[in-house]
Amino acid sequence: MPIYEYKCEFCNHKFQLLQKVDERPPNKCPNCGKEGGVKKLISQTMFELKGSGWYATDYKNATSQGTESKSVSVDKSSEKSQTKEEKSA
Repeated sequence: MPIYEYKCEFCNHKFQLLQKVDERPPNKCPNCGKEGGVKKLISQTMFELKGSGWYATDYKNATSQGTESKSVSVDKSSEKSQTKEEKSA
């Protein structure tokens, strides 16, 4: 569940609520108790990637190794049809 940040326009109190995405926003300020002045704020997320990164450690090396070790598969049904055509000719 995401955490949403709100601000009361009457008392300037900022607060956060853990809510479901489809849950209605609060109408009443928990600080002053007035209704109708609570507005949702757009705030920065707390998501941050640090270090060498998951791409460099998990995917980059696997991809480069995967392309080197790929083998070409031959369709045996096409080989059979070619040999039948060669024999009949």
